[in-house]
Amino acid sequence: MMLKVGLVLLLCWSFTCSEPQAIKQRSASETLDLGYVPSGVYETVAYYEPGAIGILFHMVHGFLHVVQPNPFPRELITKIAQENFRATEPDIKKPENIVLTLQALQYEMGFMVCAVLGALFVLLMPLAGLCFCVCRCCDNCGGEMHQRQRKNADCKRTFLASGLFATSLVVTAGVVCAYSANQNLTNQLKGVRRLVNSNMRDLQTFVNQTPLQIDYLTSQYFTVKNKVISDLGNIGPLLGGKIQEQLGKKALPALDATLRMTSAIRETKQALENVSVSIDVLKEGSSRLQVNLSRARSGLEDTLSDPACSVRETAPVCGSIRDSLHQLNIDADFSKLPDVSAQLAKVDDVLETDLSSIVQKGYSSFNKTPALVEEQTRNVVKGVESHLDSIGTKITGMTKKFPMQAILANFTMFINHVHSSIEDFYPQMDQTDFYRWVCCISLCCVVVLILAFNFLGLLCGICGHDKHASPTTRGCISNTGGNLIMAGVGFTFIFSWVLMAVVASSFVVGGNVEKLVCEPFGTKELFKVVDTPYLVNAAWRNFIPGFLYNNPDVDLTAENLYSNCKENRGLYSALHLENMFNITALVDSSMYAKDISVNFEDVKVDLTSEVLLEDEGKQNLISFTQTGIGDIKFQLYLAELNKTVTAVDLLKFANELDALTDQLPRSTLESGLRQHARNLRHIHNQQVVPLKQDLSTLRQSIHFLEKTSTDLSNKVTNVLGAIEEAQYLISNNATYIINQEVEKYMRSLIGYFESYTEWVMTSLTLEVGGCKPLSNVVDTAEIVACSLVVDSMNAFWFGLGWAALFLIPNVVFSVRLAKFYRRMDTEDVYDDSSVSGTWHFTL
Repeated sequence: MMLKVGLVLLLCWSFTCSEPQAIKQRSASETLDLGYVPSGVYETVAYYEPGAIGILFHMVHGFLHVVQPNPFPRELITKIAQENFRATEPDIKKPENIVLTLQALQYEMGFMVCAVLGALFVLLMPLAGLCFCVCRCCDNCGGEMHQRQRKNADCKRTFLASGLFATSLVVTAGVVCAYSANQNLTNQLKGVRRLVNSNMRDLQTFVNQTPLQIDYLTSQYFTVKNKVISDLGNIGPLLGGKIQEQLGKKALPALDATLRMTSAIRETKQALENVSVSIDVLKEGSSRLQVNLSRARSGLEDTLSDPACSVRETAPVCGSIRDSLHQLNIDADFSKLPDVSAQLAKVDDVLETDLSSIVQKGYSSFNKTPALVEEQTRNVVKGVESHLDSIGTKITGMTKKFPMQAILANFTMFINHVHSSIEDFYPQMDQTDFYRWVCCISLCCVVVLILAFNFLGLLCGICGHDKHASPTTRGCISNTGGNLIMAGVGFTFIFSWVLMAVVASSFVVGGNVEKLVCEPFGTKELFKVVDTPYLVNAAWRNFIPGFLYNNPDVDLTAENLYSNCKENRGLYSALHLENMFNITALVDSSMYAKDISVNFEDVKVDLTSEVLLEDEGKQNLISFTQTGIGDIKFQLYLAELNKTVTAVDLLKFANELDALTDQLPRSTLESGLRQHARNLRHIHNQQVVPLKQDLSTLRQSIHFLEKTSTDLSNKVTNVLGAIEEAQYLISNNATYIINQEVEKYMRSLIGYFESYTEWVMTSLTLEVGGCKPLSNVVDTAEIVACSLVVDSMNAFWFGLGWAALFLIPNVVFSVRLAKFYRRMDTEDVYDDSSVSGTWHFTL
């Protein structure tokens, strides 16, 4: 009954449990942190280390393996168990039962042989002692107080004394082992209370921690709920932002292209203004430059008309200078460049409309998408929030369907009752152990008494022996030694059979328990017997689920249950409680998906109010194509712009003029030419350089205008086409994108619940109701039964049997040696002076 109460308790745990640790939601990028399920700390360490006496235990295990080398008879035990479970009245005369009996006897052959030998020892030892006693009373078997003197008497006495001492040491080792095992059991049983109390505290922790886990796991639903509500509160940025992002793939490039076209219009105006200004500047500047170059050329001609130029030495230099004067002229004729004022006036008309502001209105309208989504989904948000409240009510109601507190109270009462019963058993256990300890110590004391007679006899015999004394004149101490040794023989015959009877019975019981219970438990063979299909009931494949759930086909075995609890897995998983209570059906995420999806079925988002570009802006772009910038004669401009300002580089010309002047002697001619060179440099710096800058500005503006005007109509058409396509998508064809993003958003919300339900199931498997205390109870029982009781009991009979067996040679050596220490009534005397070598008997 208490077992079923415990199972119902575990059922309650299972129903609200959740999965451990923080996990990621499936459809959202954000992490849903559900924390860690609170778990109790179990203090029991179900492990036993025997220490030094473990060597003795290993020796016993080795001896039992020699006696019984056969493997664990799993099939035989299974068949026997099946026969006993299924037969209402077992008939040992059945052929199958006879076969099983013979197989069992064959398996137990080693134990049977040892038991028979022990029985023979028990029967024959008292009989041998009786015969020995009667024989000695008739002055036989060494009972005659007469000893023949032989030459090897000293050697024989030494050998017999050594043999008695050696066998006594072996017997001593055996009794020490028996005493150690006996004392070990008493000492270890004192720690059983601590181990049991630790197990009971763990079971109490196991029960007390469950409500906390249930409360925590139930409360985590509200963590999920709050997260969903938070996402619903941000439906504008989350859902509307995603819709805007998808629509923006078309809309934003179109608006950006329009905005770039706006910049192009302003830059076109700037370029036209630059062209207009640059043409005027270049025309005026080139006219002044032409005048100054003409003056410079005339001045050089006047200077070269100096008579000094007719001298043979200077004539070539003057001639060279005179030949280069034609280069002092302008190259480009800017007066040919046409005016662009008409185009500039049209662009100014286009700029009277603020296209940039119109485009910004389009951006603002498009950026209102999240707000529109939020406004148009208010009813959906309210509906989902209402369903969240109803789901929370369902989950809370589930926990109240079972009398959890009552079951927990009953289970706690059961644990307390068991603990109390065990506590009440401790005095009886201590008393029983005391009686056992006294009995075992008494048996050890019997052997110690025999050993005491042996060692005292050897001590007195050796110390009191006088090699010059004859057998009839031996001293009192030597005679006492012989009597003590014979006393040991007498006690051996009296008690050795009792020792062997205890050894044989303990051996049969303890050895079989070790080989059939303890050893197979460690190798898991015992679990395989228990888990044998159809063992208890021919209709039950597995008796544990058949008993618990009336469903024997469930794959629940004792080995799996023990292993899962050993790993501290949840009892819902370990006991397969889903067959009794299907928590999956109660926390099925499809339940949440259905409730949420119903609210999103009728989501309608209308974005027709969004206008990317007004008609005025479209007309403005069309007007830009009609400004006539494409009619500008760019080739004429470029032809003049590719020319230089002057036909020759004035700086280079001035430098060459200085170089030629250096060939002239100092004179008025030389100084005049140098002055002309300085004048050319001044013209270059003051007039040519500014004209070059204006020429560069003009060149850049013309290149820009040429580039802008190239295929301008198609460019504007493409921009307007992109705007129209994006506007059509937003106004007429956005339903698919909206539905797609609504589905993703809905899946993100459902993903929180899916994560929660997965967390529930994983917690059931790994954390909630971790059944480590149950496996600790089994391990504690195995430690107490096998490691403490059985191993100690086996070590005791092993040591005691060891001692009992070596008492046999001990008796032989004792009987033969005692005659060398005891005082004889008669002796043989050998006379060396007698020729015939006759013996004389002396009384």
